[in-house]
Amino acid sequence: MKILKKIAIVLLVALVIAQFFGPEKNEGDITSVATFLAETNPPENVRKILSESCFDCHSSSTKYPWYNNITPVNYWLNDHVKDGKKHLNFSDWSTYSLKKKEHKMDELYEEVEKGEMPLNSYTWTHSEANLTQEQIAEMVSWGKSVQADYKQQMNAQ
Repeated sequence: MKILKKIAIVLLVALVIAQFFGPEKNEGDITSVATFLAETNPPENVRKILSESCFDCHSSSTKYPWYNNITPVNYWLNDHVKDGKKHLNFSDWSTYSLKKKEHKMDELYEEVEKGEMPLNSYTWTHSEANLTQEQIAEMVSWGKSVQADYKQQMNAQ
């Protein structure tokens, strides 16, 4: 029993010390998505969905919940954000080629339509990010429209 007590104390001390360290936060300026918003011109309802359900993991500006201050949760959240930005980063929209923008819009509305985005692990703690069927339909319609615009621009080149 004495050894278990020592192990528990060591683990507790390690956990307390770990609280002083954490990954770098993804806290850029939310205006970093301005190019994307200006170029794709989403209606207000879609803009709200993007803000509540997408930008935290797919832009350079994450609004962190209080529990992000707890290690190891902050590392887990950081991995989610890094992975999300690897697949699609609205803050980097101006650097994407026309072909990449067209493809990303296709992926965006398909992921939403299939219910794969936003992730369940995100909506558990962000109930406002849960999409209704009406919101999904709005996102898909807007996404298809933007994708068609990009296809038309590519064909005109």
